[in-house]
Amino acid sequence: MSQTKYIFVTGGVTSSLGKGIIAASLAKLLQARGYRTTIQKLDPYINVDPGTLNPYEHGECYVTDDGAETDLDLGHYERFLNVRTSQANNVTTGRIYQSVIEKERRGEFLGKTVQVVPHITNEIKERIQNLGKSGEYDIVITEIGGTVGDIESLPYIESVRQLLWELGEHNGIVIHLTLVPFLSAAGELKTKPTQHSVKTLMESGIKADILVCRTEHEISDDIKEKLALFCNVKKEAVIQSIDASTIYDVPILMQEEGLDTVALEKLALPNDTEPNLDQWKEFLKQHKNPKNKVTIGLIGKYVELPDSYKSIQESFIHAGAANEVEVEVRSIHSEHLTPKNIDKKLMGLDGILVAPGFGERGIEGKVKAVQYARENDIPFLGICLGMQMAVIEFARNVLGLEGANSTEMDKDTPHPVISLMEEQKSITDMGGTMRLGAWDCHLSEGSLVQKVYGATDIAERHRHRFEFNNEYKQKMEEAGLVPTGFNPKTGLVEVIEIPSHPWFIGVQYHPEYRSTVASPHPLFVGFVKAVLVQKQQQKNASLA
Repeated sequence: MSQTKYIFVTGGVTSSLGKGIIAASLAKLLQARGYRTTIQKLDPYINVDPGTLNPYEHGECYVTDDGAETDLDLGHYERFLNVRTSQANNVTTGRIYQSVIEKERRGEFLGKTVQVVPHITNEIKERIQNLGKSGEYDIVITEIGGTVGDIESLPYIESVRQLLWELGEHNGIVIHLTLVPFLSAAGELKTKPTQHSVKTLMESGIKADILVCRTEHEISDDIKEKLALFCNVKKEAVIQSIDASTIYDVPILMQEEGLDTVALEKLALPNDTEPNLDQWKEFLKQHKNPKNKVTIGLIGKYVELPDSYKSIQESFIHAGAANEVEVEVRSIHSEHLTPKNIDKKLMGLDGILVAPGFGERGIEGKVKAVQYARENDIPFLGICLGMQMAVIEFARNVLGLEGANSTEMDKDTPHPVISLMEEQKSITDMGGTMRLGAWDCHLSEGSLVQKVYGATDIAERHRHRFEFNNEYKQKMEEAGLVPTGFNPKTGLVEVIEIPSHPWFIGVQYHPEYRSTVASPHPLFVGFVKAVLVQKQQQKNASLA
């Protein structure tokens, strides 16, 4: 294609309608037709990135290969498309203003008064088109965070208006996602919120080309006609997005509604092929028809908000489908685990995952969960802080190093088995200063983790500041906790395992960031398989 086409996804009425899932579903359908497609997220908040945001506030912080700390929607994009995202796929108001102010300080505006229009809007337009100008994509889908009418979103909406005018007809379209609520007292769906939302969008100079209507009930033809008439779109461009049992149903539902067909028509692109969704449908079939069930405990400190561990939850769905197993994830707050209740809280679990996190709150509960898994031969996976807790637990309870800890939790610990790298000690800024992005890792030949990956050299994404202290490496090995993955340049320990245990692995990195529908992560697949095998062995033993 000679010119990249642009699709803008806006939202109205309320947040959390699922713009990210709709954008990812449309991108999947277009990709399945052979179009090179990517998605980017424009976030209106003034933080430079989500790296310093509380997980309760914003859900998990997703990390890309190039070390960008981004919105969790980028995780959906990668999981649906199986295409890597980058720094260019997530833009925040903080980053926009930071860039413009830096240009002003360098004198790039030649003494002009710097204003929202044109300087901020030009910066936004430039960021929107960066991916398109790379020559790697036929279609770029841009999701704009928040809802139309928000003060924070106005510069983005204005930038989209200008860009649509500059791109010309058939080169850019707007999909507006809105809510059609059901009022139980009246017993009917109401279109007025959608009408008001579209009116607000038009007041900013933008006409919606396609309406995607989130609903809990089927939208009748009469309602579609009413919405088409009052929102100034064609009836076929009114798309129903009804609640689905899983987010992975949404591409199929959108195909049935004709979202991809309408979008291609409005972009004047060929619509003569059917999307090839065979692999996607096979995944859904396995996901919905499991042959077995396992229960895995997710031990974390942010479990009240499921989005805090979104990528882990989705990785279990991918790994479950690969093993034809339903994985029930039981979220357990580490702060509530004590020596007195640990048996009761963790009873009935087939596997235990100790999750990532920051800070000392809930740490002792995580250590107890690791001890429970180790002593009871329960398959265990520790991720980032979870791996560090496994090292601390082993140091205390096997090596007998009283007070062993991480210097993150206790600066004066007599046994800092987890500590800061030298280059981290002088850093005072919190944002963007950790070990971030993809780092190489060499796996020891013959180790469990090497067998799980089926490779000896891998690259995985990181997001942490504290490391395994190599001064304790020999003691750990001699006692039975073996480092089996190392960064080849720094010698830093990336993976630990206990060979005498049925399945016990801790990783310093975040494997969940790389699991997709098309490529379930081998560590999660291996973990779920080990959990299933052990459960079946125990069942057979009890029957014997």
